[in-house]
Amino acid sequence: MIARRTLTNLALAGASLLALAVPAAAQQAVNLYTTREPGLVRPLIEAFTKSTGVKVNTVFVKDGLAERVAAEGERSPADVLMAVDAGNLLDLVDRGVAQPVKSGALEAAVPANLRDPEGRWFALSMRARTVYAAKALGLKSIGYEDLADPKYKGKVCLRSGQHPYNTALIAAYIAHHGAEKAEAWLRGVKANLARKPSGGDREVARDILAGICEIGLGNSYYVGLMRSGEGGPDQKKWGDAIDVVLPTFEGKGTHVNVSGAAVAKNAPNREMAVKFMEWLVSADAQAVYANGVYEYPVTKAAAMSPIIAALGELRIDPLPLGDVVRNRKQASELVDKVGFDN
Repeated sequence: MIARRTLTNLALAGASLLALAVPAAAQQAVNLYTTREPGLVRPLIEAFTKSTGVKVNTVFVKDGLAERVAAEGERSPADVLMAVDAGNLLDLVDRGVAQPVKSGALEAAVPANLRDPEGRWFALSMRARTVYAAKALGLKSIGYEDLADPKYKGKVCLRSGQHPYNTALIAAYIAHHGAEKAEAWLRGVKANLARKPSGGDREVARDILAGICEIGLGNSYYVGLMRSGEGGPDQKKWGDAIDVVLPTFEGKGTHVNVSGAAVAKNAPNREMAVKFMEWLVSADAQAVYANGVYEYPVTKAAAMSPIIAALGELRIDPLPLGDVVRNRKQASELVDKVGFDN
């Protein structure tokens, strides 16, 4: 008996073939599968079509992107696969649904540590894992290692250790210091918690304002959402109440995670898929990322949102992101081992 999940995937695959095959064949087009929220992707798609005249047929996939494309197999209509989180990009490679791309434009725009060595995925935008701190601390610089310092006992707020934002950071800690030291660090951070890990990154800022804690971790783009007022007046108060510091691993660089894309293994419009990805690292597209969703552009020449630029110079952790992400499973196991979320 075929599992219900498999049947669902096959049904979805069939629907995609019917929906996308005709438009792609009828005109110059590219078929995009993406896990990014529709509201974040549409400005990019509209700008690309306006610039090139090429239509983008889009399928929004909430979960299981790699699984879905694998289920569709050789008949998949997908040309470009776009995902958030480096782990999801690596899943595309591990499931064998991404193909290598050799592109001078992509390689010139995307730093080597933010793309697959064989060209099977490329970062398109970044978010930094920053420290949110009470203004009374007067914090100007900090290392990730310092979050385990006993001086912060009872003063740290975090979301769940099992959230991908935190497992990615723990994976980076393992890459820098090894699993044994990462476990000791995680136990130290747990001992410093002011409350049980919960909520999201913006709730860290909220709880700092409320005096529940004095320091915590949050992604940089949430600072943009809060301080811009897009999250509402309460969140603006949260964002304005904190200092935001770009921490580093022993001064070497700040941990970042990425959104990115790959050309699908069986892309029926491969040439157009590559052109679309090259456009996504152009100045026009990078401006959409920077000003529309408060993310860091991957290209050095692209301008940032003033809110994000005000956080200071971002020096990216030089370790290859692919190597870091390989530690995700071990990082998750450490979270459970130390009972971080209990």
